[in-house]
Amino acid sequence: MCIDLLAMSIELKGGRTQLKRTEGKPEYVFYDGPPFATGLPHYGHILAGTIKDIVTRYQTTTGHHVTRRFGWDCHGLPVEYEIDQKLNIKTRDDVLQMGIDKYNEECRSIVMRYSKEWETIITRMGRWIDFKNDYKTLDPSFMESIWWVFKQLYEKGLVYRGFKVMPYSTGCNTALSNFEAGLNYKDVSDPAIVVSFPVVGDADGAALLAWTTTPWTLPSNLALCVNANFTYLKVKEKHTGAVYIIAESRVSQLPARKKLKSGTGTENGPASTGLGPHEPSANGKKSGKKGSAAGKKAGAAGGKNAAEQNATGGTSGLDSEAYDLLGKIKGSDLVGKRYLPIFDYFAELSEAAFRVLADNYVTDDSGTGIVHQAPAFGEDDHRVCLRENVIQKGEDLPNPVDLNGRFTEKVKDFAGKYVKDADKEIIAHLKAKQRLVSSGSVVHPYPFCWRSETPLIYKAVPSWYEKRFHNWLENARDWAISRSRFWGTPLPIWMSEDGKEIVAVGSVEELERLSGFRATDLHRHKIDHVTIPSSRGPEFGVLRRVEEVFDCWFESGSMPYGYIHYPFENRELFENNFPGDFVAEGLDQTRGWFYTLMVLSTALFDKPAFKNLICNGLVLAEDGKKMSKRLKNYPPPTDVVNEFGADALRLYLINSPVVRAETLRFKKDGVFAVVKDVFLPWYNAYRFLVQNALRLQAEGSSPFKPFEMSVVQTSVNVLDRWINSSSQSLVQFVRAEMEAYRLFTVVPFLLDFIEKLTNIYVRLNRKRLKGRTGEDDCRMALSALYHVLLTLCKTMAPFTPFFTECMYQNLSRVLADGAEESVHYCSFPEPQKPADPRIERSVRRMQTVVDLARTIRERHNRPLKTPLNTLFSNYCEGACGTGGQFGLPWSDQYVLEEMNVRSIVPCSDLLKYANLRAQPEYSILGERLGRSMGEVAKRVKSMSLAEILEYEKTGFFDAAGHRLGAGDIKVIRDFKLPADIAVGELDAASDGDALVVLDLRSDGSLADAGTAREIVNRIQKLRKKAGLEPSDVVEVFYEILDASEDSDPTALKRVVVSQEEYIADALGSPFMPFTVCPADEVIIADQLFKGVAGGSFKIILTRPSPAFDDKAMLKACGGNAEHAIRLQTWILSRDLTTLRVELSNNKGKVHVNIDGQPPYDVKVDREFFLSTGDKYRATKI
Repeated sequence: MCIDLLAMSIELKGGRTQLKRTEGKPEYVFYDGPPFATGLPHYGHILAGTIKDIVTRYQTTTGHHVTRRFGWDCHGLPVEYEIDQKLNIKTRDDVLQMGIDKYNEECRSIVMRYSKEWETIITRMGRWIDFKNDYKTLDPSFMESIWWVFKQLYEKGLVYRGFKVMPYSTGCNTALSNFEAGLNYKDVSDPAIVVSFPVVGDADGAALLAWTTTPWTLPSNLALCVNANFTYLKVKEKHTGAVYIIAESRVSQLPARKKLKSGTGTENGPASTGLGPHEPSANGKKSGKKGSAAGKKAGAAGGKNAAEQNATGGTSGLDSEAYDLLGKIKGSDLVGKRYLPIFDYFAELSEAAFRVLADNYVTDDSGTGIVHQAPAFGEDDHRVCLRENVIQKGEDLPNPVDLNGRFTEKVKDFAGKYVKDADKEIIAHLKAKQRLVSSGSVVHPYPFCWRSETPLIYKAVPSWYEKRFHNWLENARDWAISRSRFWGTPLPIWMSEDGKEIVAVGSVEELERLSGFRATDLHRHKIDHVTIPSSRGPEFGVLRRVEEVFDCWFESGSMPYGYIHYPFENRELFENNFPGDFVAEGLDQTRGWFYTLMVLSTALFDKPAFKNLICNGLVLAEDGKKMSKRLKNYPPPTDVVNEFGADALRLYLINSPVVRAETLRFKKDGVFAVVKDVFLPWYNAYRFLVQNALRLQAEGSSPFKPFEMSVVQTSVNVLDRWINSSSQSLVQFVRAEMEAYRLFTVVPFLLDFIEKLTNIYVRLNRKRLKGRTGEDDCRMALSALYHVLLTLCKTMAPFTPFFTECMYQNLSRVLADGAEESVHYCSFPEPQKPADPRIERSVRRMQTVVDLARTIRERHNRPLKTPLNTLFSNYCEGACGTGGQFGLPWSDQYVLEEMNVRSIVPCSDLLKYANLRAQPEYSILGERLGRSMGEVAKRVKSMSLAEILEYEKTGFFDAAGHRLGAGDIKVIRDFKLPADIAVGELDAASDGDALVVLDLRSDGSLADAGTAREIVNRIQKLRKKAGLEPSDVVEVFYEILDASEDSDPTALKRVVVSQEEYIADALGSPFMPFTVCPADEVIIADQLFKGVAGGSFKIILTRPSPAFDDKAMLKACGGNAEHAIRLQTWILSRDLTTLRVELSNNKGKVHVNIDGQPPYDVKVDREFFLSTGDKYRATKI
């Protein structure tokens, strides 16, 4: 968190000036979808915002001018619903009584309610976007561009007024798009009934049976629909004598007059009242309900019997004990037959209505095969009844339900009732009329209004539509672009009272020219009064604006034009840079914003609105459920950011399936894992650089200044060459993936690189970085590490803006004048030198050996502190270059130290330790060989040893008539214990290609080496306990305790003698007996250790101070003992850092001038030493 806050001010400064710095560069056009500010941002917004920020930051660093303006969706249901709740508005009449002007101003007052909270969290997440120069869909300039868009569509003949059945929200009094209707499905229980419709003039008194889950639509019934191609049965119920007509495949829907098993329906109901294959689904394509917003009607599933009937065409599903079969009827023969309506509300339509129609939308795998038609409440019903002249085209449609979802006076028995509440009364009415054949209930997914949470219905409403054009999207429907609401951009259509004269206005100026009124605000209450004189003359009156406003999706889909006030301004900017380069939103926008952008741009310009798209999935709670404030099943975003930092949350989100449009179960532990696995190792590498750069200066050398990159590239150290090559590979990879918009691949590659940097480069380079191989070599290693970290900062800046900025501010201190003041002003790194794949491959081979050897140790419970004799591997030869077993001069030493083994031996005779077998690479060969794969695989698996060896030598093998090349066959090496080795003395591990064998036998010298390693470990722990930094220099002394009852010093004394060189090398300083420690040495820490190699010893850490060769000092002072003592006192009083600088400048000599005695020249490492360790080392030499 402190890193975030430290970088925050820099980040904001960078954001304000970045655009100015990139002026004149090629434009990269990014469209930001506008959210509503009436709610607070959630993880979905944070995810999409992070994706947008990463892409636009990257494009800026690659030389583009990227305008990033935040946008706000200000109109539509989300705003109106808030006001309806606040003011207890229930109906459209309530708004009209209040006044549209007052209502709209109430809406305006809340549109930016949470804008400050949005700005706070978005800025806190590190996203740079311009809030001061934001755009709003309520801005007059934006609304004017919408008018222009609409007029272009109108003039192209793509707009018409229609009366169609659409998803309708009774809670919000408006039609919804099919997209909106699919946003909020819930499982509900609805009635499921079968109703009889007696056929007029039928000799047997038969009745047609129809099934429905929306009884409230029955008062509006005008027809029945069958499928002309189906066969229907006329059956007679033995118990009652009732005669029914039903589809042959749906006889399972007939009421069974016997006791049913619990859970299968009512006693007198059908065997199944549950929805089957055509129940409403979350995508809204099928429906189990007339009048529901899910689509066309269907019925209960026929179950197994129905499926059998469909397959055989028989009547095996008919219960012969309950029913007699009177005959079969073709569906086409039922067409035209009349029936008795249930209600007489529309008796005036009897001449055209109440007859049987036919259409193929009726299915035989659900319902009864007969569908009741209520053309005002079913899309297919409306289509079929219109085609058959049951109703006429236009708005004078039998529709007894008002805008609030209540029955009108036309349905006198249920007038004023909300339709869903009227179901029970209607069912009772049916029963009283003896028209109810069976009754039950069904639980199924049902669509609800995404804003008001009220159930949707399908209802015929007038609307303005954008016509489907060309055939650019299969199954696309005409888009209802208008809403019968108040707070939105008004449709710019002025119409005469007789409807014969229509004017579409495309600008404020055009409206002024036509009406004489200059509009400054285009909302309804500001322009509804404006009239346009009829062009036909005064006698035809004036044109008035239609009442509708635009669907807010039309507004957001006009964003590419509205946010820059095109075409009234920025014409050249738009026309030179359309389509836009990039958009990003959630998967739910596939049928929302993405769709409307494409529809409008294709209609206007016959081209897409954008070139590149990232569509993210949904972020769910950890339990897989939708995140819910009520359930509190997710941590608030601000809490996560405050605890782990914005960068950690950013990386967590983009390194997940959600960036590939899949779902993510959000886990707080996952964010912490990013801190642990990415930022801590990354920071530790940087910290190690800083510590050792400061150490150089503390030791009297000149301050660290990195060599130029061109100098570092000349380093003869293979480790430097390798890490430079790896960093270039990182740059190339990130650039390639970002150009392809594959953000999710970057973090795994970054993790792998940080692993290489910390666990290989820094770990192996400790001696060089700590200066133990000489100052020049140290500065080269530090310079290589510096440039790698700087490159990493610049590469990852778009992903982790805070962490990289903080690190860059420190790294840039040693850069030459003219360095960029922010990492976000730096260009994305260009590869300085081609990567060296040979070196990188060799390191991978070496790492493979280490991983396999570690597996063997773990299997045999041999910790790393226990040394082993020998490691054998087939990977120890055949690599690039020369020098080590892996082709790298430092590789042997790395494996030796990492695995704590004494020697590495290449497997010159691999067959001594392994059996070889071959296996085909199915993933490579499968598609290539097709049906021949089986035969080829059989041949490959049967390859002899000689054939395998020949394949490895030549790189090809002929199998079943196919030539297989390098990479087509995998040679697997299975460990084989040599005949002369006992079980447990050797063991191996293999990944199929590499084979590693460890000698697990132990001897006395190995035990001593293990003890030495343990002593080093105890000393390092004591350093930590004393609070010492890795760069702090101390003297290390030991004292072995004498023998006692529980302690024998023999082994310890042997170890410190035989392993002294190893211990000193590991510590970076001499390991000295306490007997050589001066009496006045300042002790920093000490600790007694017992039970090591059977003995006990004490470790003493002291602060370094000068030591003297008394004889040499006395000689330098001409034998004057008093002068020699005063000279020693003067040297002891000096600051060691200052003294080192002076010695460095004077070739190791210091000139001492003390009052009362002559001046003396004394030399370091001759008369005196800078530490007791230096004196000890010199004495031993």
